[in-house]
Amino acid sequence: MTGSIEQGTSQTHGRTHILHFLVRLPKAPHQVWPSLATAEGLAAWFTPADVLQPRLGGTVTLGDLGTGTVTAWDVDRIAEYTVEGGGRIRFHLERDGGTGSALRFTHEFKGEVETEQGWRNRFERLIDSMG
Repeated sequence: MTGSIEQGTSQTHGRTHILHFLVRLPKAPHQVWPSLATAEGLAAWFTPADVLQPRLGGTVTLGDLGTGTVTAWDVDRIAEYTVEGGGRIRFHLERDGGTGSALRFTHEFKGEVETEQGWRNRFERLIDSMG
């Protein structure tokens, strides 16, 4: 199995934007989890995580996005970070078939900071890192 990025969706409610993606990855959830939930893993494909306290309520600093809080944490399943400059970023992992994972991604933010193509590029790097 190789990875794939399904068509993303984008919604706008006033100044709030919500992006959704479904990313299929060729590794089991426990193998993907470190890429979403550790400073080293996030830096490899997304952005440097200068601070990441891996627990609900922990502090997180994501590169240029800013500092915030871990707002959801379920080991090997859900990591959600809410940061002052970047909004709410949620990674939800599920088993996909016998050996793969489905990553359900949501990014909720205000303003014009992120784009679908920006996240697609990041997810391509994530897929490449799984190879």
